[in-house]
Amino acid sequence: QLQLVESGGGLVQPGGSLRLSCAGAGYTSDYFAIGWFRQAPGKGREGVSCISGGDSTNYADSVKGRFTISRDNAKNTVYLQMNSLKPEDTAVYYCAAHLDRLCPADPADYDYWGQGTQVTVSS
Repeated sequence: QLQLVESGGGLVQPGGSLRLSCAGAGYTSDYFAIGWFRQAPGKGREGVSCISGGDSTNYADSVKGRFTISRDNAKNTVYLQMNSLKPEDTAVYYCAAHLDRLCPADPADYDYWGQGTQVTVSS
């Protein structure tokens, strides 16, 4: 059974950095598209970034130039490097897997979700 486990969240000051990890089990990460999403209190789920099976990447406008998605196939893990963090980046961050190579446009098309990791940006 496919499982995703996020880690790396925490409390960081504005301008700081965090690296989130999405460790996978029961699948081969280099084939499937993996996305990162976030949900802030009182708001809907927002797509942050996705890496396709061919390693194409996309980002939400709000994080372009600050966040970088990457994958380590040997560790079956996808990372989200977050730099220049802002208070508005505060949210629970989730990773999700789509059982195809391309990043889906609709979050509902992702097949598996992790449990989330909290990121808080505050001074």
